[in-house]
Amino acid sequence: MKVLIVLTSHDRLGDTGRKTGFWLEELAAPYYRLQEAGAELVLASPAGGQPPLDPTSSEPDARTEATERFEADEAAMAALANTARLDSVDVNEFDAVFYPGGHGPLWDLAEDPTSIALIQDAQRAGKPVALVCHAPGVLRHVVGEDGAPLVRGKRVTGFTNSEEAAVQLTEVVPFLVEDALKARGGDYGKGADWEPHVLRDGLLITGQNPASSGPAADELVSLLAERTS
Repeated sequence: MKVLIVLTSHDRLGDTGRKTGFWLEELAAPYYRLQEAGAELVLASPAGGQPPLDPTSSEPDARTEATERFEADEAAMAALANTARLDSVDVNEFDAVFYPGGHGPLWDLAEDPTSIALIQDAQRAGKPVALVCHAPGVLRHVVGEDGAPLVRGKRVTGFTNSEEAAVQLTEVVPFLVEDALKARGGDYGKGADWEPHVLRDGLLITGQNPASSGPAADELVSLLAERTS
């Protein structure tokens, strides 16, 4: 089992002068859930190399057992420092794709033709794609084989409008994940703010927030196991 993990290369939080990037828990928790299930993991990002970490995600109140383990893991940190360029990746070499969130993907991966094509190619080849928190927003321009939005009629979730309001970034982000998924015909569902909530519809798995990242990875592992049993 080989899984591609796609991270953002965007590090600016709009015009605020603050930094953003990927959210550490949303990489660390799936990284170990997938690794412990026997997956070979490859990390990639649009620019390659070291992707930007949202500094808020490594502050004390955001730290988890998985984030602390990741930051102490020399092999994991080396893989993070040397991500492949996304345009050099062949999705046919992988069994599944996982997108951690953080605010960064709303600026780059959501508009990146390479990322859009990768998700479309994966889904058409029957490969699962899982996305958590803000990462479901990268589906906004992805279409199915019929040319309609991939999320149309599918049960999906992602960072809620109320969660975005709680972190006071509603007016900063280029779009709201909840609104974007609904606008493209997604059957959007959500749980309580900050609580784990994962939805699976066919080959598409989405998680609502950072707490959903580990459970989303577990759902991906289950789906891959079903397909090989």
